[in-house]
Amino acid sequence: MTLDHVWFWVGDMDRAVAFYERTLGLRVLRRDGDVWAELDAGGVRLGLHVAGDRREPASGGTVVLRVDDLDLARAALEGRGVRFDDHVGEVEGRARFASFADPDGNRLQLIEYAAGGLGAHGPSAEARAVAHRSEPGVG
Repeated sequence: MTLDHVWFWVGDMDRAVAFYERTLGLRVLRRDGDVWAELDAGGVRLGLHVAGDRREPASGGTVVLRVDDLDLARAALEGRGVRFDDHVGEVEGRARFASFADPDGNRLQLIEYAAGGLGAHGPSAEARAVAHRSEPGVG
């Protein structure tokens, strides 16, 4: 089994595509009018689906985007209007991360791994646990 794609409900397709394409720099792979869009998120596709009257409650998932320099990437996105949470998380010796939301309230994070902080299978269980606990409303 492999991860195929991740998708979010959105309220306005044009606004959502503009955010992910222009603000985050993801490339649109496919767009089916105002119903569905897929973007290249570095090996995994990110889908956007217009909710209409069928919007499901937020599931609490977070899309995490790996960057080489958290401070530089954060400053660039803030320059494009992204508002980050005040807290910058850190798992000492492993990773630093900063969280924000898209225009529909879907949660995203930028993560910068320290040299040697990323194992063969991604972040450690400790890093995932700390990242999860740092989210608002998660104890």
